[in-house]
Formats: sequence, structure tokens, C-alpha cells
Amino acid sequence: EVQFVESGGSVVQPGGSLRLSCVVSGFTFTFSNTVMSWLRQAPGKGPEWVAAISGGGTTYYADSVKGRFTISRDNAKNMVYLNMNELKFEDTARYYCARGSAITSKAGPWGQGTQVTVSS
Repeated sequence: EVQFVESGGSVVQPGGSLRLSCVVSGFTFTFSNTVMSWLRQAPGKGPEWVAAISGGGTTYYADSVKGRFTISRDNAKNMVYLNMNELKFEDTARYYCARGSAITSKAGPWGQGTQVTVSS
């Protein structure tokens, strides 16, 4: 059974930075060939796709984070990262990593997520 374990969330001031990590285990697919995404969900809202990265490293971003967030991966370690800069109040959410693209990743499964709170 595939498992996603996210970490790195914290409370940060507006304009600050964070780096999220996700380790993937228990999978039968070839990680290095698989598109991986980060999603987020704020209280009372549906999941929002944030960014995706192909096995070869091509990246895609939601307009809301483009230019501020950077997704990356380490195929040797089965890990995916999200570097977040210039954080805004509206970035406050629980962040999840998942297999798939902007559409397919929303179907899950997801891990337990990691909480990012932007607060002054």
C-alpha cells in the first residue's frame, strides 16, 4: 500500500519561506516515471492543486503560486519537495503530496499532510 509522509510545515510570518518534504513508500509503480503533485486544503474549502513535477523534472504550477513556489524531487530517495517563498496569508492550508497530475492527484490517496500557517 502506497504511503505518503509529508513534513516541514510550520507557522511563518508573511513574506517568509518554508520547505516541505514528502517521502513515498510502499508503492508498486516506478517512482522515477511517475508525476507527483503537491495539493493543499484550507479549512472549509476543497483541495487545491499547487504544483506537479514529471519524472524527468518538468514542473507545472498553479497561477496562485507561480514564481513563489518550486517543486523538486529526488528519485533516488523517493522524495518530493516544495520550496515556498514570499508566503502569503492565503497560503495557509494543510499541504499534501500525491501521485498524479493536477486532475488525477485530487483522487488520492494522500498522506496525513503537513500544516502551513502564515500569520503575523
